Amino acid sequence: MGFLSIIARIAVSRKLLSSKPENPSILLSSCWFSSHVSNNNIKTVKSCLPSSASYHVSSGGYMRGTVFWEPNKPLTVEEFHMPRPKSGELLIKTKGCGVCHSDLHVIKGEIPFSSPCVIGHEITGEVVEHGPLTDRKITERFPIGSRVVGAFIMPCGSCFFCSKGHDDLCEDFFAYNRAKGTLYDGETRLFLRSSGKPVYMYSMGGLAEYCVIPAHALSVLPKSLPYTESAILGCAVFTAYGAMRHAAQVCPGDSIAVIGVGGVGSSCLQIARAFGASDVIAVDIQNDKLQKAKTLGATHIVNAIQEDAVQRIKEITGGPGVDIAVEALGKPQTFLQCIQSVRDGGKAVMIGLAKSGAIGEVDINRLVRRKIKVIGSYGARARQDLPKLVKLAETGIFNLNSAVSQKYKFEDGNQAFQDLNQGKIVSRAVIEIM
Repeated sequence: MGFLSIIARIAVSRKLLSSKPENPSILLSSCWFSSHVSNNNIKTVKSCLPSSASYHVSSGGYMRGTVFWEPNKPLTVEEFHMPRPKSGELLIKTKGCGVCHSDLHVIKGEIPFSSPCVIGHEITGEVVEHGPLTDRKITERFPIGSRVVGAFIMPCGSCFFCSKGHDDLCEDFFAYNRAKGTLYDGETRLFLRSSGKPVYMYSMGGLAEYCVIPAHALSVLPKSLPYTESAILGCAVFTAYGAMRHAAQVCPGDSIAVIGVGGVGSSCLQIARAFGASDVIAVDIQNDKLQKAKTLGATHIVNAIQEDAVQRIKEITGGPGVDIAVEALGKPQTFLQCIQSVRDGGKAVMIGLAKSGAIGEVDINRLVRRKIKVIGSYGARARQDLPKLVKLAETGIFNLNSAVSQKYKFEDGNQAFQDLNQGKIVSRAVIEIM
């Protein structure tokens, strides 16, 4: 290869990674690169749109996604230009997407997020394209056709925290995705077919027929695990595992109370039992959820409407309270209950997101004198933990079928979130997009 050709390839590579095409529907791909640099010459730029056959979509170069426009307004299904992955990213044909309270907080305007956006952040699917110049090790780990599950915290892999293995604190994820609704070059991958206008991404924007995900957020999903039920591994189970493994550091014989046993809380029950917890106390105000909790590992149940939850927890433990209490609702009242439920030296782990600006109270003197630990936990660590969660599910230690109580069709996203808001979903629901 001649020197001038090498210089030409470098120039095209730089443009490939940094420029935005005039037509946002054609974000530069590996197909573009290969068709414009070959035989030691720079060829005239030509269009390299994917064929409908290569993406298995009836509309060719387009797809559908579920859009949140503004608080308390219905979600709508819109057509988008086919999203294009960039370096280190993969295009996924989405198969299943979980229905989570975090999305509901955004829909209700309780947590600010850029809009319009495509919601959905716990997914399974099939790899259909690698971004241009993606590392060979990634393409070998996730070849085209691979079955994958995606974590909602999508680590960049190179920031201060990611370099230390703390993917759950990834600086780029919070600075770009949660703060701006983009991926880590500051741009979205979603553009409306009708107008070409950009639409933001809540995590990967998973409630769509296709989505773009940074490869570090993915793990291979074995054929023995179903697409639909496995979607909850990326958030509900992922969040529970982070709380139990890293924040609470559960040891065999520990007593645990979980306050709020919806999708994430009920997953905490299974993880706690898997780690060897002795007393596992489920607290909620809905009897159907409490009865379900018994099948997921709870040794005791407490209806917080019918009795004082803190007092009952202390009675069950013989007086001192539990070693670990987990708050999975994000409400000031349950925040206080969580702290009051732990024994001296115990850990109160907070995993429930609250309405923006919500404040929790704490007895400062008891906190100081009795060495109470209050710990926040947002999720697990994708690169290290997601493969472990897949193994827990594959071996049956974590029962996916029991954890998923309802399924919806792609077109019924609005109904799914209405049911979630009304407390009609007992544990976790998944929207099937296959």
